[in-house]
Amino acid sequence: MNVQWYPGHMTKAKRMMQENIKLVDLILELVDARLPFSSRNPDIDEMGRQKARIILLNKCDLADEKKTVLWSEYFRKQGFQVVLINSRSGAGLKGIHAAVQEACKEKIERDRKRGILNRPVRAMVAGIPNVGKSTFINSFAGKACTKTGNKPGVTRGAQWVRLNKQVELLDTPGILWPRFEDPKAGMLLAMIGSVKDEVINTEELALEVLRFLREEYPGALAGRYGISETGDAFSMLSEMAEKRGCLLKGGGLDIGKAAGILLEEFRNGKLGRFTLEIPKKEN
Repeated sequence: MNVQWYPGHMTKAKRMMQENIKLVDLILELVDARLPFSSRNPDIDEMGRQKARIILLNKCDLADEKKTVLWSEYFRKQGFQVVLINSRSGAGLKGIHAAVQEACKEKIERDRKRGILNRPVRAMVAGIPNVGKSTFINSFAGKACTKTGNKPGVTRGAQWVRLNKQVELLDTPGILWPRFEDPKAGMLLAMIGSVKDEVINTEELALEVLRFLREEYPGALAGRYGISETGDAFSMLSEMAEKRGCLLKGGGLDIGKAAGILLEEFRNGKLGRFTLEIPKKEN
């Protein structure tokens, strides 16, 4: 399936980030631990070439633990500081302060030599829609200081948040890039909820989720729904609809409702912990 989603406000948000990036010392880039490569916006790489960088592998509680280790090693080899976090529970957030100090040690040392002491590190929080930026800032700051939501595109304007004397954060809207060159990337982003369901065929997407789970995590569907994993994807979705009582008024199967249940439970971790891609082997 071919998924494309780039609403007009994202162009404005990108321009705003380009204007504000000169004000910061560091970029804290949140990526989804279930999709660490495809959930990174290449525009952020381009804008942040001269800035210190930290990769925050968010939602690590939903990702395959063994594959998360591989991704941590991959990003560290690329020269990034990496911290595994769960912004909802607060797990891993304490490790960010040390990572900030390490990533910005040259800046801090330059300030010290100039006699500038205790100037806070200014960090931009960046990432794609629905990756958890606002929830991260609220958890990191210990208070609800930004608007949050469980749908992509809640944060529309930049917001400064002063955490303490050492760190100030600039929250930014989630932005995608104008076109997914690899159609698979758009599909994978839709699977984790970073593309609005209103602009995609959710039934077709649910079939892709079923194919992925059957191939990469056999037994997950049978364990959750008590269905056979030997048939094609549509037969599995139909059997799931029957098992879950997803019925239309005339008694037929409500495939759309079953698809919605599957996507919600897949995204919320009720089917298990999954990672949708692994690092490419380096030559």
